[in-house]
Amino acid sequence: MFFSEKKSENEIDRLSKVAALLIHAAKIDENYSKKEEQIIKQALLKIGANDQNIKVIIEKGNLIEKDTNQILEFTKEVKKMNERNKIKVIETLWQIIYSNKEEDMYEASLMRRLGGLLYIDNKIMGNIKEKIKKQNSK
Repeated sequence: MFFSEKKSENEIDRLSKVAALLIHAAKIDENYSKKEEQIIKQALLKIGANDQNIKVIIEKGNLIEKDTNQILEFTKEVKKMNERNKIKVIETLWQIIYSNKEEDMYEASLMRRLGGLLYIDNKIMGNIKEKIKKQNSK
């Protein structure tokens, strides 16, 4: 029982750091909307959260984002993810950015920095961006 609880706690901590990165991206344009919150929730559910722990993960993510001023803290957990989940996080970041149909200079700067920190090839990053941009223009 103890090991199961510990594993669950570690998973919540790990996902909370990913949530902090997503929340940071949503807040960077000073317009954190309910739509962005829903995008974050759905992404977290796809990469390992469940209905029982999603609220705690988002609450912890908000606290981490508020108390940290370095995106390096947020990216450590994403770097450890498998390639599929790492790409899911990048897609989610672009979905957050384009949820209001436009990308501002702060969002663009954040994504350039994250591409380098997460070792995402520029071509892959550009392809994901265009895919999400096209989806959100419909």
